[in-house]
Amino acid sequence: MTPIQETIINKKTTNSPIWLMRQAGRYLPEFREIRKLNPNFINLCLNENLSSEITLQPLKRFELDAAIIFSDILMLPHGLNQKVEFKKDFGPQLGSLDLDDLSKVDEIDFIEKLYPIYKSIKKVSENNLIKNKNVIGFIGAPWTLLVYMINKHSPKKKLIKDFFKDEFLINRILIILEKFLKLHIDQQIKSGATVIQIFDSWAGLLEEKDLPNYIYIPTLNLVDYVKSLNVPVICFPRGVKNYKNYCDIIKPDAVNIDYDVNPISICKEINIPIQGGLDPKILLTDKENLKKEARRYLDVFKDHPYIFNLGHGVLPQTDPNMVDYLVKMVKDY
Repeated sequence: MTPIQETIINKKTTNSPIWLMRQAGRYLPEFREIRKLNPNFINLCLNENLSSEITLQPLKRFELDAAIIFSDILMLPHGLNQKVEFKKDFGPQLGSLDLDDLSKVDEIDFIEKLYPIYKSIKKVSENNLIKNKNVIGFIGAPWTLLVYMINKHSPKKKLIKDFFKDEFLINRILIILEKFLKLHIDQQIKSGATVIQIFDSWAGLLEEKDLPNYIYIPTLNLVDYVKSLNVPVICFPRGVKNYKNYCDIIKPDAVNIDYDVNPISICKEINIPIQGGLDPKILLTDKENLKKEARRYLDVFKDHPYIFNLGHGVLPQTDPNMVDYLVKMVKDY
């Protein structure tokens, strides 16, 4: 069993495995070299040779316990034929949404469109660098994908006016998303993913009364599906107000926390394994501060099954030496 599986499945507390969200990315000069020659982000995600190489880059540098496949949650709408572009200094921009077109997408076409991602996972899983480590596949949660598909771009602080106006459209999209997210999960696991993480990046935008329809029910269906395939599932409902309620209802195998919650109260309230929490901005400070903040999480969770990670992705301006220092410090704790 890998260190991450020991933590999640056997609830082991003697050591904290570590991997980082966006560990393969713009803070690494070797990634920037590839990106310079491949400006189209979607094409890069669908280049199985380059995406597998990028996935493994951080494992060549740091003693991490997992590789997370270099891809994006928006590959799902791309697979459903909604136009997805990534614009410099703006982020994702999605095209118009046609329910008839969405309803016509069949499973074979969807798998074919995203097939390079599955081939990339297979390549990574067969690489020697993965010995005794996990390959993490992932999806966006239905709510977060719905936000992007209707909102057409990152909502930052709020949704477009009338977001909830067309209830029929929202419900149809959620049904379609569930079907194809299950397919996407299944294909990733068949290709070699040994853990699935569900990213709900915009969970914090919803009021308490809307959580059951948009987060609890749709996400629970997917968590149960991953569990039925005997693979651990980690959820990251970023910005959700009540992690305890979320875990009690959805029951993921582990939950990633963001940096706005108090780790002490999380440790008291939640029994399942915890992942993450450290503010990625701490990596932009100095080693002394990084050590102090990282130890705070390690100390709080020393008797709780814990996977070290961040409360959001590694920032592009991060110095790789700081990541190296963090990984070594967690390993030596």
